[in-house]
Amino acid sequence: GRFILMELRIPRVILGALVGAMLGLTGAVYQAIFDNPLATPSTVGTTAGAALGALAVLVLIPSGGASLPLVSIAAFAGALLVTFAIAAIAASGRARINDVLLAGIAITLAAGAITTGLQFQADIAATFEAVRWSLGHLTQVGYRGVQLLLPMTLVCCGILLAHTRTLETMIGGEERAHAQGINVRRTRTICLATGALGVGACVAWCGPIAFVGLIVPHLVRLGLGPTRRVLFPMSALGGAAFLVLCDGLARWWLPDHDLPVGVVTAMLGAPLLVWLVTRKRA
Repeated sequence: GRFILMELRIPRVILGALVGAMLGLTGAVYQAIFDNPLATPSTVGTTAGAALGALAVLVLIPSGGASLPLVSIAAFAGALLVTFAIAAIAASGRARINDVLLAGIAITLAAGAITTGLQFQADIAATFEAVRWSLGHLTQVGYRGVQLLLPMTLVCCGILLAHTRTLETMIGGEERAHAQGINVRRTRTICLATGALGVGACVAWCGPIAFVGLIVPHLVRLGLGPTRRVLFPMSALGGAAFLVLCDGLARWWLPDHDLPVGVVTAMLGAPLLVWLVTRKRA
């Protein structure tokens, strides 16, 4: 009983809180940067890029040969590459913000197609491992995942929260922010890179977990208002609570099977998003 509590339950809860906080905060920051409530690491391609990088290593390197540092580097590189491609489109001024999101969705679909092609070339063991990983999970024994993600998430969340006042200034538009001495391009670059780093680390360890960065900021905004001084820290706390709750539901629903938490976040997040959109329009 003590082993189950100390080596399985507690590290899983801590890991879920870290990943949920990172995803929730990054979603709120991306929505602020792109000035669009649908902008998240998933919709601008960050998650898909990280997943493609990590899966390429898992599938192409023979079973058991892929080390965690290599998977993490590949995930971060994929996340950074896609995020800066989208940021370059947004900064060019030639595309409307909705077009930027469409570009992100297109890159996400393309990355998914490439991932499927990679899995098609792999052996059965590598394909199974890749598919299981791609559903998003918090399964682990011991504190290795916590030790790896704790410093990364603390640093990334700290950097993003440190830009709260700057991003608050950008509410009135880029011209107003420039007039107040804000370097908009530098702020956007730092926040996008930091978000890509944090999300890439989470994806490398846990796989892609959808809807946390999209749903949580909406719920916080609905309950506490759009002020970013409140929205950003509460999105981090809300993301942590939401993911831990979803993981608890996954274990309660199928206690004899380790249901991936990404399945539960998608099942809860999709109808919740539809409700939020229809409620807003009403």
